[in-house]
Amino acid sequence: MDVREKTKVARLSIISNTILTAGKLVVGLSINSIGIISEAIHSGLDLMAAIIAYASIRESNKPADDRHQYGHGKFENLAAIIEALLIFAAALLIIREAVPKLYTAHKVESLGLGMVIMGVSAAANLYVSSRLMRVAKQTDSPALAADAWHLRTDVITSLGVLVGIVAIKLTGLYIIDPIIAILVALMIVKAAFDLLRESVGSILDVRLPDEDEKAIKEVLQKYDGLCVDYRNLRTRKAGPEKHLDFNLVVPQDKQIVSIHALCDQIESDLRIRIPSLHVIIHPEPCMPEKEDCDLCHIRLTYRQKNCAGKNCGICLDCCPEHEKNAPGAE
Repeated sequence: MDVREKTKVARLSIISNTILTAGKLVVGLSINSIGIISEAIHSGLDLMAAIIAYASIRESNKPADDRHQYGHGKFENLAAIIEALLIFAAALLIIREAVPKLYTAHKVESLGLGMVIMGVSAAANLYVSSRLMRVAKQTDSPALAADAWHLRTDVITSLGVLVGIVAIKLTGLYIIDPIIAILVALMIVKAAFDLLRESVGSILDVRLPDEDEKAIKEVLQKYDGLCVDYRNLRTRKAGPEKHLDFNLVVPQDKQIVSIHALCDQIESDLRIRIPSLHVIIHPEPCMPEKEDCDLCHIRLTYRQKNCAGKNCGICLDCCPEHEKNAPGAE
């Protein structure tokens, strides 16, 4: 899936949020419902988030340049942080509007119209957020994921306001309207906190999730018979891109051409397992004084089979057992 699909769903989010924001605001003002007005504010912030996500996706997919030599992937993480802060702002605006209504009686008019706009909003956001989340998972895009969670939250809050309108219609208690609005705001704060924590973690180069690191180690373990060990494995994430670097300990007498081919094969297998992975391998020769011989699968395997009183030609030159078993050795 390429950048065209990401920008396509981002544009869909902008269009959807524009229509819903305008519709909620008109209906909320016309029937005097703070719950629906709070939803209009929420959708307005969603619209801003969708625009930011769209811009960040276009920027993050630009190739590396002289100023950004590692690419532009973290633009999406930055966009996700801004989107989370916008959600916090939406929650504060909703609470500011709702709290005074707890102490001042206000009547909500045309409840049926409010139910219609909330139902349409929930259905539309459920559809758009599902598409956004699907593409976000396929492309590992934090900006699209943040936008999807914006809309998922909007689905829940729209349903909450809808329930509140139904409750008012059944009970005649108009205080339910600001109470629902405050509950909506608290749900928004929780969603914002989760988004902010994840996005800040990526900016601060938090390591990849456990399942990714497990997959990486499973690939490296397949090369036990061709290298001595791997060390200093480090991972991080920048937008949709995942980064890995580590030291690969190889036999001292192995030619550079063979080492290069081995590294290329490891990188290829890692990218098959994790397509968005960028790999840097630093090969280094084994060192007997660091007890590398005790870790060497190559030496242990071939010594058992071939080193009984002869030079098998495969044991490492650094290995004491090689000299002991070589022809003419005492």
